Amino acid sequence: MRRLQPSGAGPVAWCGILLATTLALYLFQHVLWLVLPFLFGLIAYYFLYPPMQRLMFAGFSQAAAANITVGVFALLLVVCFVLVLPWFAAHAVSVQDTGQRYLQGGLALLDDTLRALEVRSRFMRDAHVANAVSSHIAAAGEGFAQERLPALMLGVAAWLPSFLLAPFLAYFFLRDGRRFQRFLARAVPNAFFERTLHLLYEVDRTTRAYFQGLIKLTVLDAACLAAGLWLIGLSSPLMLGLITAVLAWVPYVGSILGCAVVVMVAATDFPGSPSVAYAAVGLFVCVRLLDDFVFMPLTIGRSLKMHPLVTVLMIFVGGAVAGVAGLLLVLPVLGVVMVIGETVSIVAADPRLHARHAHARRLRLQSVTRDLG
Repeated sequence: MRRLQPSGAGPVAWCGILLATTLALYLFQHVLWLVLPFLFGLIAYYFLYPPMQRLMFAGFSQAAAANITVGVFALLLVVCFVLVLPWFAAHAVSVQDTGQRYLQGGLALLDDTLRALEVRSRFMRDAHVANAVSSHIAAAGEGFAQERLPALMLGVAAWLPSFLLAPFLAYFFLRDGRRFQRFLARAVPNAFFERTLHLLYEVDRTTRAYFQGLIKLTVLDAACLAAGLWLIGLSSPLMLGLITAVLAWVPYVGSILGCAVVVMVAATDFPGSPSVAYAAVGLFVCVRLLDDFVFMPLTIGRSLKMHPLVTVLMIFVGGAVAGVAGLLLVLPVLGVVMVIGETVSIVAADPRLHARHAHARRLRLQSVTRDLG
């Protein structure tokens, strides 16, 4: 079967692809209670698909391989939960105090940096930038602790039941994914059957390559950040590297938030050495450059074959349309819509497929009306 190339879609098709992606993000924003569990279920599905495939190659049926894979994965999750829950319950208060201490350390670093800049800048000194920033941050922190934090905790508690859908979705994706593809293919006219099979294959390939590339990118980022933080001398470098790598799933915003977390830890652990915090910022800049020019082209970039300008533009559009959820969803949604749009544009521009479909309809009409007077 001839592989569809991105060049098959013209400017009109690409306008439709971008418009459909924007509309999908807008609609997904209103059903996030279902979209996010579906997204995490897909991530779990593509994470568990390689071991399930190995079991199928070893002679197991798809249902048996899915049961074994999901069963082992669920057992590991239960063991981790049993081990982590007592520790978290015993250190819940200390974790909260530690977070408050790191926040104060980060604010102290920011204040010291601004006051050092005021010494060198008359404009900043006359404007009292350090005092103004400190007062605004203090007011924002007090409002967040009194009003937004309880609402945020209630929102997280309300979302927990929907996230329990993710493992069930992953299990049924593993067990019945091919059956669902065959169900969709049977609803297509015979003239377009080959193109439909190709479309289903390309959608599955694109999403699998994206999410598996995302997992590989997370591992690479976590390893590089952990090694760099260990060389700098920060405590718990592996945990910090993993947290910041997962936060980087949200483009730009997640990286900035992860960098802020590490800087706060560095400022608290080394209060008299701001150079450690600045070294952490430099480490994040280096890892960001590695992501853009080395890691992402080797992982995610191989699945989403699109111009960087389109990617950056749609990231901003996704953030404007659907907020943080849009930033998280825009790339996989754009990849799937791009495959669908390119395939539909090729089918619409292929006169032979339309002729085959019209001929098949005429043959069916003749066979049905042959015995009618």
